[in-house]
Formats: sequence, C-alpha cells, structure tokens
Amino acid sequence: MGINHRKAAFVAFSRVCFITLAAFSASCADKHVNLFSVTLHANAMLIITLSNKYVIFASLQVLDTKDLQVFKVTVNGQDAKFVFGEKHSFKGTPLEITLPFELSRGQEAIVEISFESSPKSSALQWFTPEQTSGKKHPFLFSQCQATHCRAILPCQDTPAVKLTYYAEISVPKELVALMSANRDGEMPDPEDSSRKIYCFSQNVPIPCYLIALVVGALESRKIGPRTLVWAEKELVDKSAYEFAEAEAMLKTAEDLAGPYVWGQYDLLVLPPSFPYGGMENPCLTFVTPTLLVSSTLTKVIAHEISHSWTGNLVTNKTWEHFWLNEGHTVYLERRIGGRLFGEQFRHFQALGGWRELQNTINTLGDKNPVTNLVPNLSEVDPDVAYSSVPYEKGFALLFYLEQLLGGPDVFIGFLKAYIQQFAYKSIVTEDWKKFLYSYFKDKVDVLDKVDWNSWFHAPGMPPVKPTDLGSFSSADLKEMSSHQLIEFLALLLLEAPLPVSHVQRMQQVYDFNAINNSEIRFRWLRLCIKSKWEEAIPLALKMATDQGRLKFTRPLFRDLYGFDKCRDLAVKTFLEHRASMHPVTSMLVGKDLKQDQ
Repeated sequence: MGINHRKAAFVAFSRVCFITLAAFSASCADKHVNLFSVTLHANAMLIITLSNKYVIFASLQVLDTKDLQVFKVTVNGQDAKFVFGEKHSFKGTPLEITLPFELSRGQEAIVEISFESSPKSSALQWFTPEQTSGKKHPFLFSQCQATHCRAILPCQDTPAVKLTYYAEISVPKELVALMSANRDGEMPDPEDSSRKIYCFSQNVPIPCYLIALVVGALESRKIGPRTLVWAEKELVDKSAYEFAEAEAMLKTAEDLAGPYVWGQYDLLVLPPSFPYGGMENPCLTFVTPTLLVSSTLTKVIAHEISHSWTGNLVTNKTWEHFWLNEGHTVYLERRIGGRLFGEQFRHFQALGGWRELQNTINTLGDKNPVTNLVPNLSEVDPDVAYSSVPYEKGFALLFYLEQLLGGPDVFIGFLKAYIQQFAYKSIVTEDWKKFLYSYFKDKVDVLDKVDWNSWFHAPGMPPVKPTDLGSFSSADLKEMSSHQLIEFLALLLLEAPLPVSHVQRMQQVYDFNAINNSEIRFRWLRLCIKSKWEEAIPLALKMATDQGRLKFTRPLFRDLYGFDKCRDLAVKTFLEHRASMHPVTSMLVGKDLKQDQ
C-alpha cells in the first residue's frame, strides 16, 4: 500500500463529517514575537462499508494519522477500542480501531472519532493578524497534497480511495470559512453567540488530498456565472480584475475535455507564503498572490482548471503514477492556450517545457531513479520526490503520441474518451495504456513501436523529443493579422527567454527583421535581446534611437543594458543620442542606464 497505514484496505469511506473548528488561541513566545499555537478540535463521522469480495467479516479498521490526539472512538454509538501503532518518519502513526462487532460484507458502520490536530500539523498554516494584509484577524489555510490530510483528520490518506464529504465549520463570526466543496449556507453557532457555522457538501468523490479548508477575513467578487474570487479586502478587487478570464478558460476546457461536474469554480488568493503557484482543490482553486504581478497568471489558472478533469475526476491511484495527473493536465492546459492564443504558441510552450525538463534532470542527475516517469517510491516521501518530471516528461509522452497517432484533433478525442472512461476512479499507468491501445485499436502497430519501457522506467530525458524547430514554416503566420502577431510576440515575451537557437530559427522561417510594423518589430527585437542574440544588438539600438517614442525607446534600452555583452555599447549609444531626445525620455532612460543617480 505504499505510504499508507492499512491492514484492512477493504474498507471504503463514503462520507466524512467535520463538526467544529477550534477558536484561534494565542500563546506569546516572547514579548517581541507573537506566535499562534492553534489546533482544530473536531469530530469526524466516517461511514464505512465492507466492500472487498474476498473478505466476509472484519473487526479491525486502520486509519492514517499524523500528530493527531484522539480522545474517543465510537462505532454505531458503541465505544470502540483504539491504539496507535509505531510512528514513521513521514507517514505518521497508524490508528488501529477495533470494531465492537464484526462487520459483514455489504454492511455499513458509522465510526465517529473525536480528535484534535497538532499546532505543528504539516497540513495547516496559521498566520497572526500581523502576517495578513488586513493586520486585524488571524488566517488559516490547509495544503494536503500529497499525504498531509492525515495531519488534519484520521483517514485513508491515499488517492486510491475516494470519498464524498459534508462539513460544518464553526469560526469567529467576523471570519469566513471556505472548503473544497459547494457552500451550503451559514448559521449562528447555537453554542457560542460569538461564532457562526459554515456548511459545505462535496458530492463528487475525491481523494483525501483534495480536502481543503481556509479561514480568514475574506471577501468575494463575482467574475462569472459560476465563479467568485475570494481574497482579503485589500486584494479582492485587483484579484477579480486579473482573473476575469476564468469563465472563458472553463468553457474552452469543457469543449476539449467534457462537462464540468463540480458546479462552482471559485478562486482563492492566499497569503504569499503559499508554497505553490496553485492547488486544484475542487470548487476552490488556491492561488498565490504573486500571480497578480506575474506573467504566468493565464498558464497557472489554465493548469488548475484542467485539473478539474485530469487529477480530480480521473486520479492517479498511487503517487508513483503522478504523471497521470500532471502530464495530462499540462497537455490540457497547453491545448487551452492553443485555443486562446494560437497553435504556434502551444508549440513554443512545449519547447519551454522541454527546456525545463532538461534543467530539472541536469539538477537531479540523469541516472537518478526519481527522474523515471513511473518511479519507485517505496519508503520515499512524495514531497521529496516532487519535481517537474511528471509534468514535463508526462506532457512530452502525450505530445509525442499526439504527433504519432494523427495530430491534435485526433488525440483530443482520445483524451475526452479517457476522461469519460475513468471519471470518478483512481487508476495506474497500465490502465491508461490498455485504454490507449483499445481506443487506437487500428493503430496497434504504431503503438507497438513506442519504447514504453524507456518512457516509463528509464531515468533521464525521454527516448524521443516530440517536437523540433524544423516543424515550423512561414505558412504558420500567413493567416495571422498584425494584431494577432503582436499578441503572439507579446505572449512569448511573458515566458522565460527563448534559447538563441529558437529566435534564430524564427528569423530564418518568419523573417521578422524584414517587418517594418513598429509594434511587431519592437516586440521581436525585445524577444531577441532577452534571448541574448548578439546579431540583434545593432537592430535594437537603431530602433531605440531612430525614433523617440518612449514606449519603444525605454524598454529597448533597458533590455540592452540588461544584456552584459552590450551594456557598455548601450550606454555609449545613449550618450551619443541624448542631446536629440525629449527631456523626459532623456531623464528616464538615463536613470535606467545608471547615468543619472
């Protein structure tokens, strides 16, 4: 069972019920630093069913826990004995519950556990008011992927088990609670007039790592028919503006992957310490506030939206098969980008992903078994094994198969059928491969030529590079208007700098140097300088000085100054032309080039 504590894996949960969230309580570490020592006090009601066809009776249930304090366990109202097993370094401690009666096949039992999380819970991050934007109220958020839900509640903390849940969260009435579920209303807490209760229901089965909770002084803004943006008051309006295209991306994803089954799609902007760009919690995507000033906003939101199908609806059964979640999600994310910004933009993103994969494997080592697409994670913490490999190596395999099996229109048919086939289930790579062969039964001879063993089980770079720069031609841009071409180049500028070989190939194929449109030329030359293509230096200097429009001159000089090989030349050229510049242009460029301190 890999990382999970389970001797009785035949038991499956159908519902989890949270009852109460503890008040925030403070303990001052010293007079200079006010630290919060906080816990969740809760009851979890677990409806379990004996479902394994090989087992007739069961009397023991084993759950995953990590740093939890358990006070009482009952089964169908009867007290049950429980003990903790041996503690493991990253798996936590198994909770062994002896049922007060034997559970027979098909029979349900309600296990109710009263427990408390630890102040050091690896799934929860607490903020003092001083650490928030508003400075008045504390803030809490959870992050359960990969195996940290066990640090919030006793559970079968494996993506192999899916569950639905209902939750009631009691919080101070000046705060708001949100979860990875649809909101079912709120009411005063009958036991404490200073608190209110928020209710939630998640009726689509999910793995435990997608259970999520946030509590804070939050406000929302409606940005679409099924989307709210949530954030602290200080960030909510800016967040609503930046994420306004979420519905357009949702509709594009539905067209590619099938109906969106989760109902609501909300976005929550978290404090800056959130460790990821985003987290695909159902109904409530968590995102970092750094996206509000980032060029990767569209990419991250498209990625998290795509997880609604690949990852959340169809899930890897164990973390060894994480590429099923992330490789398919990157593929779908880039298909969304292709629909919105053009197919060539998708191909450039694919090239950027290949470069990211190369960087990762160079860092980890090309013999490192963690760089296998399907690694062996026995006694390996999934958090330690985390890298871009399942994302980009997984995408590379799918992109390769797309080209091998008939192109993007053909392959998206497979992806949609794959999602429909395995919706609401957890699968392994072999399930995926069998379905691939079944769907493309007329192309088995093509599939048999794929080096599956190297793709799945060999470390290092993939055996085949799925795309090359030779696939581009001048015909790519013939149907693009000047406005589309401007947008295309602007989007490339938002990405990491392209390798010099890429811009050289773009010049060879598209001959951008011959285009006189100022908006296109400006963006093209910036792209070349950012990629450190030395042949573009004189062209960029010429455009920066031949005209005086601040919009063009200042960014070009800034980029040239940032290119170490032409910094001195940029300063020299500026000083030679400074007398003919407008005083404002002269002043601003002078500051950029450190000539006016």
